[in-house]
Amino acid sequence: MNEEKNPWQILDSEVKYENNWIQVVHQNVINPSGGKGIYGTVNFKNIAVGVVPIDKDGNTWLVGQYRFPLNEYSWEIPEGGCPDGEEVLETAKRELKEETGLIAQNWSLISKLHTSNSVCNEVAYIFLAEEITQSESQPEDTEQLQVKKVSLKEALEMVLADKITDSMSVAGILKVARLKGL
Repeated sequence: MNEEKNPWQILDSEVKYENNWIQVVHQNVINPSGGKGIYGTVNFKNIAVGVVPIDKDGNTWLVGQYRFPLNEYSWEIPEGGCPDGEEVLETAKRELKEETGLIAQNWSLISKLHTSNSVCNEVAYIFLAEEITQSESQPEDTEQLQVKKVSLKEALEMVLADKITDSMSVAGILKVARLKGL
């Protein structure tokens, strides 16, 4: 199999829905086995950005909020969307301060991932933020957030017990735990 050649053929494509954040597209296709089919995709207009902040004592901060699509509460790393024209690192810094009030002096890009590549094109970048100082948080009007400080070990245990299920949070916490020797 040639990894460079796309085995899908798009016969036609139609935007079915669009708003400020997403575009839903219906496509009639020829699939890799040669049969006719359909494919629906969700195209994201922002890049997803997440931050795992770690202080000198090995603590991190989680953000809790009710997630409308899931109809349930979710504990996550600080996250947000990077609009077109903004650098992902600047988005990471802004989101960390907005959601937790934290400011970090040392930043490392630790992961790039695709959040659900069978139905969407969303790409996410996750940063490790260190040398932390506390200031005032500035959540957006649409956010009702709860912030809690936990040890990285406790965050890892929450991931392993499926108490944290957000894909960016799982990936970020697992990666930082590995980098920190947990």
